[in-house]
Amino acid sequence: MTKRRLCYVVASDMTAKAFLLDHIRAAAGHFDVTVIANTTGAGLEGIPARVIPLPIARRIAPLADLKVLFRLIEIFRRERFDLVHSVTPKAGLLAALAGAFAQVPARLHTFTGQVWATRRGAGRLLLKALDRVTATLATGVLADSASQRDFLIAEGVVAAAKVRVLCQGSVNGVDAARFRPDPAARERVRAEAEVPAGAVLFLFLGRLARDKGLLDLAHAFSTLEGDWLMLVGPDEDGIAGEIRAACGAAAARLRVLGSTDAPERFMAAADVLVLPSYREGFGSVILEAAAAGVPAIGARIYGITDAVADGVTGYLVAPREPAALAARMRELAGSAELRRAMGQAARERALRDFSPADLTRAQLAYYEERTARYG
Repeated sequence: MTKRRLCYVVASDMTAKAFLLDHIRAAAGHFDVTVIANTTGAGLEGIPARVIPLPIARRIAPLADLKVLFRLIEIFRRERFDLVHSVTPKAGLLAALAGAFAQVPARLHTFTGQVWATRRGAGRLLLKALDRVTATLATGVLADSASQRDFLIAEGVVAAAKVRVLCQGSVNGVDAARFRPDPAARERVRAEAEVPAGAVLFLFLGRLARDKGLLDLAHAFSTLEGDWLMLVGPDEDGIAGEIRAACGAAAARLRVLGSTDAPERFMAAADVLVLPSYREGFGSVILEAAAAGVPAIGARIYGITDAVADGVTGYLVAPREPAALAARMRELAGSAELRRAMGQAARERALRDFSPADLTRAQLAYYEERTARYG
């Protein structure tokens, strides 16, 4: 029997590797799978899918975006996919438009956070309208957290009956075999970064960008004494210098390490994860830290509120409030027992509620449901 044809569309091969790999592997047993991504191809070697490189830019680029749209329409018409599933905003908009033009029967999109959530004025209205187009043209919509689903409905982006959250949320859960307490890795990473073995180490892992609240984190850290801060991720906004300046004298205890393909090493080395972001779809990095037995301090915004059980697996603080953030950082830095208890609770919750296998099964069931409607 001929397999039905499934296509994932993402703006970056990193999205496919970080969030979709388990789903792609499982889907390959049921579908003929293709991945369209902004990639050279080498970034997706070894996955059980055909890869079609396409230069989907993250930022708005009207002429380039129009060329990609026409190319997507051409590919969709030629390949006659039964189902197209997009992730990330730009990929979602282009895939939704192309899928509608090419009459792809099942067009799915996963929302993982809204760029416009922190914007004002015309920029917010435009980006919100584009997300509404994506949701309208999609035949099915997923959100990666319950609070994000509620936000999208309240903002009028998507109808309640059309959007769903799989399991307890997140795109792919957390790999507890990869993210786990690892004393040997903890010792190696700290030695490499020249962090004292007994020091309390706060970790931020992700894009170094203003909307991640990193300048708030730097100001909060500047008030701490004796503790260390490690930032791991690409400096997308070129703000490393501003962060160092905001840390003041504490900059001597700051480590900025750039991108990594092994985030689990840094989770194992950390005592507390900090994510003071202004917008998140879920905050998967919090789950990864949790699986490693590391509590988190996160901003009280939609998405992160699903990832942190406040007072149990970590703390939630108001966004853009460095003083409140600093108070919670000092509290956790001052009590090894509190860090241990919260870290243990975080790991138990991550393993219980965010199994990758459960999410993959739920996604495959969702695919079957959506494609069954079209024969």
